[in-house]
Amino acid sequence: MKPTIIAECCQNHNGDRELLKKMIHKAAENGADYVKIQAIRSKELSYRERFEEGIIENQIVKAIKRPYKLEFERLAKLDLSIEDEAWFVEECWRAGIAPMTTVFSRTGAREVKDLGYEAIKVASYDCASFPLLREIKNYWKKIFVSTGATYNEEIEKASKILQDIDATFLHCVTIYPTPMEELHLKRLAFLRKFSKNVGYSDHSKPKETQLWASKIALALGASCIERHYTILDDDQTKDGPVSINPQELNELNEFAKLSRYEMMEKIKKGYPNWDISLGKENREMSHAEILNRDYYRGRFASLVDGKHIFNWEDVEF
Repeated sequence: MKPTIIAECCQNHNGDRELLKKMIHKAAENGADYVKIQAIRSKELSYRERFEEGIIENQIVKAIKRPYKLEFERLAKLDLSIEDEAWFVEECWRAGIAPMTTVFSRTGAREVKDLGYEAIKVASYDCASFPLLREIKNYWKKIFVSTGATYNEEIEKASKILQDIDATFLHCVTIYPTPMEELHLKRLAFLRKFSKNVGYSDHSKPKETQLWASKIALALGASCIERHYTILDDDQTKDGPVSINPQELNELNEFAKLSRYEMMEKIKKGYPNWDISLGKENREMSHAEILNRDYYRGRFASLVDGKHIFNWEDVEF
């Protein structure tokens, strides 16, 4: 069976429904199996004091600088309403492609659970948000979970929560963009301890590394590839530099149809230094990844009665 290809629109639609419509149809035309958006709610962005100015101690960064006001203003321009999401699902079906979204909060999951998404995605920073996982498995039986910036014991616990549904664990490295020598694709073997379906969420930079990261992951047996995707020039959106265009999406889809032997022969010929991508199966997160985990884990939270409830808080509401 051909590996699954997810075209991640992320915020490359710029909040423009017509642009998103073109993205949907181009993804379908060029072989993607899913086209995905992100159920971001700017109102769910949490204020945390330490990120207003960042923290540096003894010339070592302890917390990144990401002021709330600037981030809120940026995200507010990209919000998709529930009506937009319902339209997105219907437009995907009209285009002949399956719709997917990433949910970032328990309230967000509740808002979209009946819209008709075929599958759901959980971002890396919520792999260890166990109350969120328990809730969404009640709404969807096909879930993709990124595992970047997640500790091994957290992945193991997440797998036990999701063991009775169709869960795919995605390896990724939360460095944007990810250099080839930091891919650590041996982690695919580690993830197979917890799920028969393992994939790769690729944040490498196409202009510098082409599609080699995704292609090597496929040759190593990835059952799914997720790629940020755009139809704009890569300097027109925040995620543009790590996004592939429709032509590259088509190239990736055609490569995924090959046998693993054929894949590896093409890789050896086109990228002889391919094994720098293997890295370690078990490794400690880099300082940059830990800083990103600190910021993004808790970036969004359910807003209940004017108070934010984080995804890992095991409370009823």
